[in-house]
Amino acid sequence: MIEQATKQKTLATVLVVEGAVLVRMAIAGYLRECGYRVIEASTSDEALLVLDRSHIRVDVIFSAVDVSGALDGFALTRWVRSNRHQTKIVMAGSPKSASAAAGKLCEEGPHLKKPYEPQAVEDYIRRLLALAQSTEPQ
Repeated sequence: MIEQATKQKTLATVLVVEGAVLVRMAIAGYLRECGYRVIEASTSDEALLVLDRSHIRVDVIFSAVDVSGALDGFALTRWVRSNRHQTKIVMAGSPKSASAAAGKLCEEGPHLKKPYEPQAVEDYIRRLLALAQSTEPQ
């Protein structure tokens, strides 16, 4: 799968917002191998610093539901919907209730639950970007 995505020269930028450094590094590294540009943030505060800079294009945000900072994953999603409506969001979390609540804020499911496999994350992001491209006005 990595070879196929890399051959396509995917140039989408993914902001990975995850407090667990080893999890964030694994997901970010895998996405880079797949050809994505990746920006990492360990808190919602760091993510907002990136998102507040209008010159930084972010196509997809992959965020943990339980991310620390001024905003949790749900509040971060609301902020993105209000301020960066073109940016797609993938939320991931472990509690069932968090996944159900994420469904109210995110696009059509399925939602990813921890522990998540890097390939499942990349597959979901790729499908989300393909859907966004197919619905953009030409």
